[in-house]
Amino acid sequence: MKRQEAPGSMEMVRQFINTWDLELGRDALDTPAGLRGWLLEQDLIAAGEPVDDGARRRAVEVRESLRALAATHSGQPMPPGAARVLDDLAADAVVRLRFRADGSQELAPLGGAPVYAALGRLLAVVGRGAADGSWQRLKVCPAEDCRWAFYDHSKNRSGLWCQMAECGNRTKARAYRSRRQSGAPGARATGPAAQGTADAGTPARPAVGRAADVRGPVTGPVAGAGTAPDR
Repeated sequence: MKRQEAPGSMEMVRQFINTWDLELGRDALDTPAGLRGWLLEQDLIAAGEPVDDGARRRAVEVRESLRALAATHSGQPMPPGAARVLDDLAADAVVRLRFRADGSQELAPLGGAPVYAALGRLLAVVGRGAADGSWQRLKVCPAEDCRWAFYDHSKNRSGLWCQMAECGNRTKARAYRSRRQSGAPGARATGPAAQGTADAGTPARPAVGRAADVRGPVTGPVAGAGTAPDR
């Protein structure tokens, strides 16, 4: 199976994006308690900090905006409004470069409510990753029934699918069947790759493999196929 984990703190950003699992229909942030549990597991908030539904809605907006931003790393279009969501959070959490007495520097949030400060720490990870190149390797599977975030470990950053044998082949099989039904040129299958995907498609990803890649509680249904439900 393709290695998907990101190095260092970038893995926390990847797991945050993947708290919404479209394929399994599960959202770990569908309740304030779910968000609080995930933030506690990541040591992003203190045990006694309250989390209300307004903060949960903000977290979902940030998550989907990060997914949209990561998707641009494989050529997918950036939806309107995603950049503004992240920019507003950076302002609310006062994410900026800090200089320490020992001469070291850190990009980190300086203020805001506890949940916003926690989300600001995720943005700080993205900012550091943009500087060292690790953020550009965090990508989103373009399959409309997947949208899973994964880290591209290829030497030339050419990775496109979270799992080529599953999402890639399923998408190619659907495209082939669509061309065949429409009678479009090039619908005739040639070569072993086309023969392997043209008729029955590729079996869906086993749920156990997907679920094992998510940290934190996962509860509740998710509506929609391209973006997270507006709660």
